[in-house]
Amino acid sequence: MSSFPDMEIFARVVGAGSMSAAGREMGLSPAVVSKRLRRLEDRLGTRLLQRTTRQLALTEAGQGYYERVVAILASVEEAEAFVSRRSAVARGTLKVSAPTSFGRMHIAPHLSSFLEAHPELACNLDLTDALVDIVGEGYDLAIRIAELEDSSLVARRLAPVHRVLCAAPSYLERAGAPGSIADLETNHVCLSTTQQEVWRLEGPDGVRLVRTGGPIRTNSSEVVREAVLSGLGIALRSTWDVGPELRAGKLALVLPDYRASKDVGLFAVYPSRRFLPAKVRVLIDFLADLYGPSPYWDEGLDANLLGAGGRAAAT
Repeated sequence: MSSFPDMEIFARVVGAGSMSAAGREMGLSPAVVSKRLRRLEDRLGTRLLQRTTRQLALTEAGQGYYERVVAILASVEEAEAFVSRRSAVARGTLKVSAPTSFGRMHIAPHLSSFLEAHPELACNLDLTDALVDIVGEGYDLAIRIAELEDSSLVARRLAPVHRVLCAAPSYLERAGAPGSIADLETNHVCLSTTQQEVWRLEGPDGVRLVRTGGPIRTNSSEVVREAVLSGLGIALRSTWDVGPELRAGKLALVLPDYRASKDVGLFAVYPSRRFLPAKVRVLIDFLADLYGPSPYWDEGLDANLLGAGGRAAAT
C-alpha cells in the first residue's frame, strides 16, 4: 500500500510545527493526523518525531526522511503542474529568509513591483541574521551574503559584494587614519558584531586576519552601522549597506588597499530539486535582474574601489 498521503501529512506537520496546525491546513482532526503518523512510523520501523506536550522535534532518522520527502513532494507538484500546463504560472506562498539589514533595505522596497507582476503569489519574508536550516524549517529560498562552501543546496550568485574599511570623518579627525594593519589593530577601535570578531582582509601583502574589539559588543549589524556613523570607530561594511554614506562623505575609506574577500557574494540558496517551483524561479530571476553584476547600490562609487585589484581611492 502506498504511503504517499502519510508522507504528505508528515511533511505538513513538520512545516507547521504541530499536528493541530497541520490538521487545520489539511482539513483533518489532530487525532487523525496522529494516527496517520503512527502508521507511517510503524511501516518504516522507526520513530520520526519526538513528541512532547509543547512541541515536536525531528529525530535523526526523521530529519533525513523529511529532506527526502520534501524533495519528492516538490517533484510531484512540479510534474503535475507541467502536465496541467500550470508550470509557467507562479502561484502560492513563498517562504523566504534574508539577512535583516539587506532584506529591509534591498528586498522589502521591491516587493510591491514583484507581487504586482505575479498577482497569484504571496510572500512570507523572514528577516534574520541567523543561518537558517532551509529544508528543516520549510523555506523555499534563502538570501545569503557569504563565501559559500560545498553543500547539498543549490546556489545562484545574484550580485558581487564589496566590503571595505570605513570610518566617520569625526573619528579620523580625533584618532587619525591608520597607516598599516598593525596600526589598525594596535591603536584603533575596530567595530564588529560578535559573529564577525575576526576580519579576513586581502591586500598587497596577502591575506591578513584582524581581531576586532571595542567599547561595545552586539549581535546586530545595524548597531555596528550606527556606531561607525556616529564616529565611534572603524568598521568593515558592505557597499550595499553604506554606499550612500560613502558618496555623501559621511564615511571615508580607511586602508583602501585592503578589503574583504572578493569571493563573498550575494546568493539565492534553495534546496536541490530536479524541478524548480515556478514561484521560486520567478523570484530568483527578479532579484538577479534587479541587482546583477553591477548592482544599483554601487552606482557612483569609485571604480577602483569595486575592482579586484589596484589601489582604491576615496569617493
